[in-house]
Amino acid sequence: MVEPAWSDGLVCERPRAMMAYMQRIEADLLIPGRGEPVTDGVVVLDGPRIGYAGPASGAPQAPDAEVSRAAAVMPGMWDCHGHFMGSRTFDLGHLPLEPLPLRGARSARDLRAALDAGITSVREVGGLGVYLTSAVEEGVLDGPAIYAAGAILSTTGGHGDLHSYPLDWMEAWTRQCGTMRLADGPDDCAKATREQLRRNAKLIKVCASGGVLSEVDDPIHQQFTLAELRIIVEVAGLADRAVAAHCHGKPGIMAALEAGVRTIEHGTYLDDECCEAMLETGAILVPTRTIIEDILAHSGDVPEYARIKLEAVADIHAQAVTLAHARGVTIAMGTDIGLTGPDRPNSWGQNGSEPGYLVKLGMTPREAIEATTAIAPLTLGPQAPRSGQLAEGYDADVITLDADPLADIGVLADPDHITGVWTQGRRVKGAAA
Repeated sequence: MVEPAWSDGLVCERPRAMMAYMQRIEADLLIPGRGEPVTDGVVVLDGPRIGYAGPASGAPQAPDAEVSRAAAVMPGMWDCHGHFMGSRTFDLGHLPLEPLPLRGARSARDLRAALDAGITSVREVGGLGVYLTSAVEEGVLDGPAIYAAGAILSTTGGHGDLHSYPLDWMEAWTRQCGTMRLADGPDDCAKATREQLRRNAKLIKVCASGGVLSEVDDPIHQQFTLAELRIIVEVAGLADRAVAAHCHGKPGIMAALEAGVRTIEHGTYLDDECCEAMLETGAILVPTRTIIEDILAHSGDVPEYARIKLEAVADIHAQAVTLAHARGVTIAMGTDIGLTGPDRPNSWGQNGSEPGYLVKLGMTPREAIEATTAIAPLTLGPQAPRSGQLAEGYDADVITLDADPLADIGVLADPDHITGVWTQGRRVKGAAA
């Protein structure tokens, strides 16, 4: 098991909530994130931190506390692979055609949808998250805690390149739009990484292999060279930032692991050798099964090239995730959700479907919840907050449900089952009973 980064004193502190009063949550079942569930449990929120979590018999007396009751209480969920793009289509070529203010306004809606779905923290691996973070921390918008990567780093012709546009135009646009950045050669990769750090990115995202939603590249092919990946990891590490590597093909996976990335995103062609390398390095897999299932169910909504590539890798990806779990690779929950609006597939608010897919691929419900809570912050390495567990001193990011997700993991997929959501001790969904 990967140890929490905060154990070394490098915890990333979140701005404290303005509200600082005691709240008491009583539940038939307390799911701590890590460890045994507790029947007849109580969680006491002391401002932005958890003051107590455990059996009701041992809970401190708090006569003035606001009391809520629920069938189950657990840590707020993390989505470790999301994109606040403000887009309404899977076709990435549409991104330059829409004004950034419009996409930003749509993303504000996505913040609310995430909270309603029980998502209290997002590791945003490319998009508008570096801007939305400020709005949430200022209290202008209610939203999950956002740990954003800034622009996605891609080679020319790689997964983060929009192949239908002229290259010189694309290079200019990626330097301005803030969601993608083309970089070639170690020097340019170092500069691109520093540009994201200048924007206070909490991690760096690279495309180490081709992808599905990009037009020309093959998901199997490695893109950044080992030398390029190493300089990205080195520069990020100087600022205590971890690197997340988009990887489908094995060559990219192995190169990324050799370079020292923290997480492998997708991991479609993982095999025994890749799993062994992940176990040796302590890297974490973020499978993102949700986007694969969503595209399979809505294949008419994606460009033809993407449909062909997705159908070719869907079963291989499922087998890889099952293998990784069986081999003991650490897995964290991420969806690759990036669209806006309840009428769109793969849109914010549907994040809770991923734990169910993890269970279908071999996890127990308890393991899937741990991947969604206690393990998830570890994907940030040194920037990991003290989050994802119901334990004294942890962030008071908590959700309540009207049913037991250990008995039916599917309840996490339906926001209607999420009866209460707290971020830093402030209730942002539901009303006290």
